Formats: sequence, structure tokens, C-alpha cells
Amino acid sequence: MDIHNKPINERYEWLLELDRRYSVAFTSPEMFLARERYLAQHPSDIVVLKCMDGRINIPIATNTPPGIITPIRNLGGMFNLGWPHLGEVLANHVHGVVSAGRRVLILITYHFSKGDKQRGCAGFGYNTEAAIAHTYGIKKQVEHVFGHGHGTVYPIVCGFETDDDALILHGETGELLDVGKLTQRDMETLELRLEKLFPDMPGQVRRDLLPLIHGNKAHVADIKLTSRALDIEHREWMMCVGRGFDFLHMPNLALIIGPYSPDLADPIRKAASIIEANMKAGRIPDDGFLLVSSSPYSELGVDRARAQLKASFLAKFAANVIHEEFPNLAGKMTVHTAVLNWHSRALESVS
Repeated sequence: MDIHNKPINERYEWLLELDRRYSVAFTSPEMFLARERYLAQHPSDIVVLKCMDGRINIPIATNTPPGIITPIRNLGGMFNLGWPHLGEVLANHVHGVVSAGRRVLILITYHFSKGDKQRGCAGFGYNTEAAIAHTYGIKKQVEHVFGHGHGTVYPIVCGFETDDDALILHGETGELLDVGKLTQRDMETLELRLEKLFPDMPGQVRRDLLPLIHGNKAHVADIKLTSRALDIEHREWMMCVGRGFDFLHMPNLALIIGPYSPDLADPIRKAASIIEANMKAGRIPDDGFLLVSSSPYSELGVDRARAQLKASFLAKFAANVIHEEFPNLAGKMTVHTAVLNWHSRALESVS
């Protein structure tokens, strides 16, 4: 179904149903047991810093069960650990993982298309070199916060080639491991190659990185056997502000703004201008667009109440920016405010 051309009320209902189906699958006995089995075998925690682009779906690209990888997304994949909220979110996450005796693997990603530069990252003006330089800057910040010894937190700069969904790992000495180019013989000596790429990586982390590469290799092989549209027009009709949008891993559907930058108004303006341009160009209907805010909670009571206030603030803040700077677009805005139950991944509406 081409959801982009449906009336806004149908698109709204479709979104809620999409989340409902994702939550049902996430909480199913099979999926729960798959996560438990995976973590028993591979205890390292995995965090991915990435762009909001829906093509960058690392769990799917690595054949990893949903809920194993923690995504942190923002427009353009632009982050700075000096941002107060981002620093707190990452530090608290690492603390919780380490207190349970586990290590953390952080993939700091950039993305590009080998077939067409214009299918790359618009946030960096399709300049892959600039995107790589930015990810290395983030890596230095991670090392500044969590240590250069890499004994507990191990950051890796990682490319994502969106035509084939192939990972490209940047080694400590600058050598690359392009999963899309690995032969079967290469796969047989993969652990030795990882030791060369990351000589200071703890053995457990290296063993927990292996299934991501094996899964990505199988996924890339499947992609090459299928025919899929690559030249997909940008047709975003939804702006999402906050966290908890894992179920929206779809290209050209939503512009997702993480609540990390101290200047939230800037990415909101950029997202609003993109949606307005999509309407004017006829790429989406001009009957409306959706503004969704979400904040996750883990516990009932105080944690959920705080998430409600945060989601409400984000919705009002974004709506005010749009009203002030895009008055015509504001008249076509439908606002949905929600909190996300982290255990079930279900969006719960906030009145």
C-alpha cells in the first residue's frame, strides 16, 4: 500500500496500527526467548549512533533480534557528547550495563550510496568525507568520557552503504573491513582479521561483534538477489521528536529528531521545511502532516509521569516553532503525544 497518498486521517490510523503490530511481535514468546538466548551467548551491549534515515536499520541489516541493539538517532547523524541530555542518556546507559558486569560496543555510523552520491546523507550535503570526519570526532569524545583503553566501552567508526546495506568497519590503524566485499575464505578467518583491525578489543566484545558481521554478510547476499527501488523520492509526511521510534524503520516516511541538541528549534525548522517542500512539489498530499512526540519510560509511577511531561513539552515546543515560522504548514498539523513503554515498545497516548 502506498501510504504516502492516503488522506491524513488514514495515515494517522496506519501509524498507530504499525506500532501495535510491532509491539505484538516484540512481546511475543518467540521474540522474547530469541532475545534471551542471544544475550546469553553474546552479553556485550550494543549501541548505535546513526542518522534518522529509515534505510539504516542495523538490526535488520545484521539479522539481530529486535531489542538487542540500542539506537540513538538524530537528523544527519550529528551528535556531540557535550550536549547535556545526550551525555546523560549515554552515561546512564553505560553505567547500567557495566554495573551488570557487561561491556559496551558503540557503533558510530555514517552512511552513503555507492551508486549515486545524491542518495547519501543530506545532513552532510552528500559529503561522505565530512560525515566520516564527524564520526571520528564523536569517537574521540566517547574515548574522552569512557577512556582510551577500551577495556569497558569500545567505540567503532562504521560506514553503512545503503544500496546493499553493507557495514564498513574502520580499524584502529585505518584499515577497512567492507562486509559487502568479504569472500567465503575471508569469513573463515574473520576473527583473526578483527584482531588485526582492533588489537586492543577485549575478546568477549570481538566474539560479540562476529555475529553482526556474519548476519550482515548473509543480509547483503539476500539483498543482491532481490530487486528493490533505490531512487526513491523523498516523501516524508511525518515529523517525530523524541525517542521510541524503532518501529518506523522505513525510508522517506518520517523525519526523526532526537531530543539531544540544546538547539532543538534548528532541526525542527529543517524538518518542517522539507515537509512543506514535499507538499508544494506534490510528492505528498497537502491535506496535512503528522507531528509525533514520544518519551520512553521503564517503570510505572514517577518514571512514566516524567515521560508524560517530557513528551508534552516536546510536542508543544515543536508545534510552537512550526506555528511561528511555518504558519501555513501549522494549519495542516495533526499532533500525537505519547509515551513509550520500554518493555513492550508500545506507544501510549498522552491526553
